Amino acid sequence: MNVKLAAGGFIVVLLMVSLVIRGKRPKTPIWSIMTFTAFIAVASGLVRLDELNSVIDFSVVLFLIGMFSITGLAERSGLLDYMASRFIRLFKTKRSLVVASSLLFGLLSALAVNDTVALMGPPIAYTISKAIGVDSEMMMLLLAFSLTIGSVMTPIGNPQNMLIAVRSGMSAPFVKFVLYLSIPTVFNLLVTPLILMKLFGVRNGRKSEVLLVPEETVKSRRDAALAGIGLAVSVSALVVNDLLQLMGLPYVEERGIIPFVVASAIYVFSENPREVLGKVDWGTIVFFISMFITMEGVWRSGFLNPLLALFVSGKPVDTPLSILSISALSVVGSQLISNVPFTRLMITELHEAGYSGKQDLPWLTLAMSTTIAGNLTILGAASNIIIVEYLESRMGITITFTRFAKIGAIVTLVNIAVYFAFLASLQLIGLVS
Repeated sequence: MNVKLAAGGFIVVLLMVSLVIRGKRPKTPIWSIMTFTAFIAVASGLVRLDELNSVIDFSVVLFLIGMFSITGLAERSGLLDYMASRFIRLFKTKRSLVVASSLLFGLLSALAVNDTVALMGPPIAYTISKAIGVDSEMMMLLLAFSLTIGSVMTPIGNPQNMLIAVRSGMSAPFVKFVLYLSIPTVFNLLVTPLILMKLFGVRNGRKSEVLLVPEETVKSRRDAALAGIGLAVSVSALVVNDLLQLMGLPYVEERGIIPFVVASAIYVFSENPREVLGKVDWGTIVFFISMFITMEGVWRSGFLNPLLALFVSGKPVDTPLSILSISALSVVGSQLISNVPFTRLMITELHEAGYSGKQDLPWLTLAMSTTIAGNLTILGAASNIIIVEYLESRMGITITFTRFAKIGAIVTLVNIAVYFAFLASLQLIGLVS
């Protein structure tokens, strides 16, 4: 047996089993499991010690440190509570608030990158759960599902979409993503909260009137102003930078440094810089560093090669069945090595199989399915890990792997069905090729 192949398979199995048996109040955090699998990747020779510097994406690490700092300042100052209370007061019933929350999280992630929304969303989702009197688990799941769905419809919604937009050879990718993916995305953002309300037994009715007074939530006006400026500048700079890249103009290639630079500029002006840095979730940082090593090891092991050979036929997508084939492969593959590394691999495979930038459908299908794969399991998207680690480190609760998967399977099936029906219909009538 190939030693590297066996090591890659062992890593995947270990990850899945460990996550399944962690339980509702795990003493072993997800990041510690990922560090052990990274150790296996190095110890087995899949990744050499002298390669770690090139394998770890420090741009992502800096992005997380910067955004954690800014959102931590927003939370500490009361700005996030202020935003949540203002939003809640706009709606009278539970259903309208839950559906509006789905649209808010989803549309924000389409423009601000889903990981950004995952960093600032949990405190807002928690406040909303109290306003409608439901288990916070439902709103945290809605946050995870909605920001994943919303990020489908633009090339700047998530890292894998950006990779596809840049490396596929598509012309006018921003226009095509919005044109072909926005309608099913909005539909899914409307349907998903109704599914969760049904699963959690939440009946419609008037929401609680015992709410925080917005003006009373702000604990430090200076820090709130700094956080607001930091969020606005970071998100705007990230969006503009990505648009410059799509237009072929000069841009900052290591985009993760943008929030870090913004955070660096505001530390010194905050009331307590040490507390701001203390808001960084270092467990999540360690998880991502370890994940890069682990996923690189699985990739190099060739563990996924049989799966790729099974689904990629070697000829361009020309039937609805082919769309479904790429979707199924993407959903499964994204669980094994996460969606961004899997997308990198698939772009190469599709080019080698004869796909070109003139064919929009295979690339849109890949973008949709690798993104929606994040709704199936916790490991399917990095944003899920950010949310779960927030719950465990800040609130002492969690969403178990099996619980997420049971609900996520229903949501993912519905989401994929909606996108598949829409894209297949466009293909059949000749509006997309």
